[in-house]
Amino acid sequence: MSMRRDWDDEAEHWIAWTRTGLDDSFFRFHGAHFFELVPPPGRLTLDLGAGEGRVARALRARGHTVIEVDGSPRLAAASVELGGRSMIADAARLPLRPAIADCAIAFMSFQDVDDYEAAIREAARVLEPGGRLVLAIVHPINSAGEFLPAGPGEHELDRAFMMYRSSYFEHRHYDDDVARDGLPMRFSSEHRPIESYSRALEAAGFVIEAIREVGDAEGKWTRMPLFLDVRAARRESR
Repeated sequence: MSMRRDWDDEAEHWIAWTRTGLDDSFFRFHGAHFFELVPPPGRLTLDLGAGEGRVARALRARGHTVIEVDGSPRLAAASVELGGRSMIADAARLPLRPAIADCAIAFMSFQDVDDYEAAIREAARVLEPGGRLVLAIVHPINSAGEFLPAGPGEHELDRAFMMYRSSYFEHRHYDDDVARDGLPMRFSSEHRPIESYSRALEAAGFVIEAIREVGDAEGKWTRMPLFLDVRAARRESR
């Protein structure tokens, strides 16, 4: 089983979602928080797990010089169609020389990377000392459970959240099937606790500078975090 292959299989669905604006509400709300952590434009910014390029386009609009990396040939091609600079590669084995960039972005991608520890090590390798990695993932509380259906007379905001029977600390693959306006999308991801990402960052030579837990502006996710955003700096010496 490979999440990289799963995402290539879902490429056309994801392109349809992004190009028709079906994910815009989450992207606008989450992006407003995420881009607050992104450093000002520097020498080069790498977008790891860039998908069809919407984050890279937003970065370029903010003055960044961006090279995109994605494991899906179709998603990389979709970015190029709109003027992106995207290469097809595994985030865990980047075809880039060491210290090539001063910033790396991984927006909602590392929970979908099979070898996330290697991807974080590679991010450290291609960043110059002092360079920043800014990543966003599905918050592990989100992927560890779900809201129960509303009971009779129960308000949407009063729905209970239930943890799954499996341990929060156990890595677990999951598929999230969602349809909006009749367009389906399967998100292939792996649940991992916050500590797993923290340990991977530490082992790769990163120091965490900032952590943000992002909910939603309205609805049930005002009570629970949807996303986890992290900015980490590559230590001067490793």
